[in-house]
Amino acid sequence: MAREKNTLVYVVALLLFLSGVGYLAYSAFTENSVYFLNVAEAKAVSPDKLTSARLFGSVAERGIEKHGMGVTFYLQDKDNAVQVIVVSYTGAVPDTFKPGAEVIVEGGMGAEGRFMARLLMTKCPSKYQKENRKT
Repeated sequence: MAREKNTLVYVVALLLFLSGVGYLAYSAFTENSVYFLNVAEAKAVSPDKLTSARLFGSVAERGIEKHGMGVTFYLQDKDNAVQVIVVSYTGAVPDTFKPGAEVIVEGGMGAEGRFMARLLMTKCPSKYQKENRKT
């Protein structure tokens, strides 16, 4: 009888442990899940559903406004340059940020229709790619 009681305690403890681990895994994945979209895909989604996303595209040739620690610019779709989203970013702007640079921004759509980025990353310049290196 005592042996059955100990087994029941172990089974209950194991079930509690596994359900705790399952909950932690589920909450980690749902909180950190971010859509990864190009500009055309982002424009097709309603702004209220675009609260957490990563967008990629190219910095448009026009409309770059630097302000203190940040920048506002047009992010254009790589395949369809007519598709653009206005992005506002506050923070350190990478040295490689310039018109035509490929960038990834992470954030969400603001109330005024701008994408409010909290992260701005630029793709490494082509001079670092293998085919352009001198051997």
